[in-house]
Amino acid sequence: MQIPVTIRWIVLFGSILFSAGYSSAQGTSSPTSKILVVNGKKVDAEVKDIQGRSYVDVETLAQITNAVVTVEPNRIVLTIPAPNSAAGNAAVATNAASQPPEGLSRDFASAGVSTLADMREWRGAISMMITYGLVVSASWSSDYHDRVEADLAQAAVAATTDSDQNALPLLRNEFDKLNSWANDVLAARQSLNGAKTVDPNALKNDPSLAKITDCSRFLNGMIVSRVFSDNASCH
Repeated sequence: MQIPVTIRWIVLFGSILFSAGYSSAQGTSSPTSKILVVNGKKVDAEVKDIQGRSYVDVETLAQITNAVVTVEPNRIVLTIPAPNSAAGNAAVATNAASQPPEGLSRDFASAGVSTLADMREWRGAISMMITYGLVVSASWSSDYHDRVEADLAQAAVAATTDSDQNALPLLRNEFDKLNSWANDVLAARQSLNGAKTVDPNALKNDPSLAKITDCSRFLNGMIVSRVFSDNASCH
């Protein structure tokens, strides 16, 4: 069963706000789509207009502006590089010439951003089900599973550098942990275990979810920076 587009965007925005420590109990009207134009050039990023406000995925915006996004417990920090001066450009060119091309490739980073976005949406959907006691069918989680699995297949094809090859298992580990957590929550729902599936405090006290969230934040920063590093939360 395909998730309606409106619900997917609401879940995505709810997931971003949830990661930053915010919540909202207000409903939203049906979103409409717009295109995003940066410096006169149309970019591949969908903009949603909800009740007169425009929304775009934070990671997508960071990629467009070559920015670095950092998700902290109480805020989301987006750092956009200042315009380079002539001296700054010369220094960058000198550093680039003196250092070998290393790090995550652009294609792999793009595939990684898409993979993490779908995993956040999946995690956010499960979290909303627990927080608001939503009634959902069993097939929608399988839809998320298949989407993320397809994302990982594209990331594997795009993995060309050593850093790409080292980062790919971390993405797969995050997928495995998220899939296991989602299956446990749905099994608890089917067994009518309300302590795990309808209690909002269950999210705060769930060590598996905490580790998944920590790994997601780490992978997001690593992929945006395109510099490979490792973290225990992703193992």
